[in-house]
Amino acid sequence: MEDKLLTPEQVCAALKVSIQTLRLWDKSGKLLAIRTPGNHRRYKESDIDKFIRSEKPEDKGEESVLLYSRVSSNEQKTKGDLDRQNSRLTEYCAKKNYKVSYIFMEVGSGMNDSRAKLQQAMKLAVESKITKIVVEHKDRLIRFNFNILKIFFESHGVEVEYVEETLPKTYEAELIEDMLSLMASFSAKIYSKRSAEKRKKE
Repeated sequence: MEDKLLTPEQVCAALKVSIQTLRLWDKSGKLLAIRTPGNHRRYKESDIDKFIRSEKPEDKGEESVLLYSRVSSNEQKTKGDLDRQNSRLTEYCAKKNYKVSYIFMEVGSGMNDSRAKLQQAMKLAVESKITKIVVEHKDRLIRFNFNILKIFFESHGVEVEYVEETLPKTYEAELIEDMLSLMASFSAKIYSKRSAEKRKKE
């Protein structure tokens, strides 16, 4: 019996990943596509079935979920916002029967992609130590370019799941806080550089 060929869109729906992730997997050799006479990418159904069996965490009993909570300021942490956010995520995962292996709680701007806990989560993904990241809303993970970060995690077999579909009520206020934080950081760097140049001249 001839092996059925699937389109990239069909494969994305089956694997719950993006087109960009499929392209990355094709280039890296993780999941190779074949080319039709018209130079269109197609996937053998048998290859997809085999891939699902080998990659599906629950089949291997290796589910490992990371909870990630973030607030922008120490004031929010002091008010208990960070703890409450983490409690909501913990309750959500308990209802889903997720196996939580890591709990990351962090204070930092959503526009800063160099946050220590975020970098650690990315390292765990590269090392295949997690299979899912759960956040309350996608802006908890990163304020802008969420899809790029999502593609990165998916390319390492890690699903990003967020609980809330709507933006938090304090989104605008927190965005302003992020911008002010960045401005303060840039100003400090400028003043530091000026002071260094002044000391050098003296």
